[in-house]
Amino acid sequence: VKMSGFKQQTPVSQLIRTGKGGGGVDERKTRDSFRREKDLEEDRKLGLEPACVDVDSGRDINPHIPQFITQTPWYVPAEGPTLKHQRPHWERQQEVDTGVHEWYHRGVKETSSKPVKFKAGSCENCGATTHKKKECYERPRKLGAKHTNDDIAADDYLQPKIRLTSWEAKRDRWNGYDNAAYSEVIKEHEKQEEVRKIIKAEKLKEEKAAADAAKEKAEAENSADEGAAEEKEGGAESQGDEIDDEDKYADDADMQQSVDMDSRTRITVRNLRIREDTAKYLYNLNENAPYYDPKSRSMRENPLAGIKGKEAQAAKFAGENFVRYSGEVVAANEAQVFAWSARCQGIDVHALAEPTKLEQLQKDFKSEKKDVKEETKQKLLEKYGGDEHLQAPPKELLMAQSEAYVEYSRKGAIIKGEERPLVKSRYEEDVYAKNHSSVFGSFWANGRWGFRCCHSFVKQSYCIGEQGYAVNDEMAALPTMTKKEAKEEPKEEKKEEVEEVETKKEVKEESSSSSSSESESSEDSEEEREKQKKKKEEEAEEEKRRAEREARKRDRRREKRKRRAEKMGGKRKRKRHNSSSSSDDSGDSSASEKEEDNTEDAKLQREVAKALKEDQRARKEAKKNERDRKYNTNYDFKKPTEVEVEAYKLTQVHAADPMAKYIEEKRNK
Repeated sequence: VKMSGFKQQTPVSQLIRTGKGGGGVDERKTRDSFRREKDLEEDRKLGLEPACVDVDSGRDINPHIPQFITQTPWYVPAEGPTLKHQRPHWERQQEVDTGVHEWYHRGVKETSSKPVKFKAGSCENCGATTHKKKECYERPRKLGAKHTNDDIAADDYLQPKIRLTSWEAKRDRWNGYDNAAYSEVIKEHEKQEEVRKIIKAEKLKEEKAAADAAKEKAEAENSADEGAAEEKEGGAESQGDEIDDEDKYADDADMQQSVDMDSRTRITVRNLRIREDTAKYLYNLNENAPYYDPKSRSMRENPLAGIKGKEAQAAKFAGENFVRYSGEVVAANEAQVFAWSARCQGIDVHALAEPTKLEQLQKDFKSEKKDVKEETKQKLLEKYGGDEHLQAPPKELLMAQSEAYVEYSRKGAIIKGEERPLVKSRYEEDVYAKNHSSVFGSFWANGRWGFRCCHSFVKQSYCIGEQGYAVNDEMAALPTMTKKEAKEEPKEEKKEEVEEVETKKEVKEESSSSSSSESESSEDSEEEREKQKKKKEEEAEEEKRRAEREARKRDRRREKRKRRAEKMGGKRKRKRHNSSSSSDDSGDSSASEKEEDNTEDAKLQREVAKALKEDQRARKEAKKNERDRKYNTNYDFKKPTEVEVEAYKLTQVHAADPMAKYIEEKRNK
């Protein structure tokens, strides 16, 4: 039986493939056929005609279901009326969230029979089949299970793939909690309850015996005191009833309630804030405000930290951490840790239930620890000695304070008392070699260090005292040789040789002169020597001034290049100097600049080549087996220089570079 309103939908792709256009296109209906379908649908709703049958399940389809629900879409093929498209497709259903009871396995896989033989493909170290040697967490054996077949380890769990995608699954605090872990807490509470009942029964027996003894004593002494004895017995019974009530209220009390056990002033106070106070989560409504935990009602950080104008409110509440680390909280935390450690050692003590007992135990433990430490110290001193080294004054007296009185003047000179002795180094002091009375470096002149006793600038020289002042000062006054002078030195030597030959000829010619002329010539030679000496001093000073001018020019040019490089974004731009006609001074300065640039370029090129070579070596080492790879035991840690940093930037391959792939292929070849 087909449904009156059912129309078979054909996909467009099938229509194009078959070339037929009548499959899914509604044929034109006459008025009579349309009226007959409507009448049939009404009769089915009234129960006069049988309902449509699902072609897949064989069940009747409710005629009251609207047509837009019963009609199958074009992408679900159907031969007749069906509700298959409204039901879940279990074959297509993908498990998105795992159950609450599923979690990662712990421990090792329990098997009935432990493997005794090594299997191919297992871990070579322990023999487990679920991991390789590289992933093994067991201590490396001297001979692995592959070679010995001894102590084959059990297989690990293959952990399931748990996907937490829902909001509740991601925020479940108790996910993965083992319920069996709480059984120990339940057993502990049951033991405490049994002990409490025993103590309560013993207390009731003692009270009843005391009441009976008092009653008998009262009857024996005087029959007139019966009323007082009865009142006392009634008081004991009422007290017993009060104890029962106290236990009942204590059992029913909530963990969040503070209960006063006194029956006359019993008040139940819940740990709630006053309604007029502002809630913690309303202090700071910013999206980056501290986190508020609604379950524990706690906000650890200060919500008003760094907010101006909120100092008064910040004084009322500064976060839970402020309370946790102030007052006696630290001592309480130490007591709690001590209670936990004592409980692990088998001592039954609780920080909240028995604070006095815990404090006494902690006090005894500290005293015993101190005694044991002193006893160990004495044994070591008796065995090895060295007690005299421990008999020293306090550190305060050793470092700063002492009873010695020293008075100083405004200039730092000692007026009264003795000066504190200087701290000596581990090196030998006041040791002067080669007849010197001062150390090397006590004298400075013309940019060089020397000895103050003889003004000598040679470290291994022999001291001749004050006689060396004139000689060494004259040597220091000599001009330093520049590169240009070093090149011109051979020419000057040749000129000096020619002059010496000429002077020898002149001396031979003058030797035939009289004695009077000899005396006059000696006086003239002394004057000439003095003039030459003055001339040499003036030339040295002029050379020194010229060197200083050249140094200042080079500094100005260097600063100018630095400023130009900073303006251009830190990039160096070198310009070639093609000017051929220039003065001697400008030629020397440009030559020095070129030499500096050439040295910098050479250094940079060397560092770039070194970086490329190191990269090539690292690539080769990475391709080697781990057994063949060497250890980097001689690796040196030091700060890279500017040239090394520049070379690294030049050799680094960036991912955004269009030539990055080509460069990588070229380097890998």
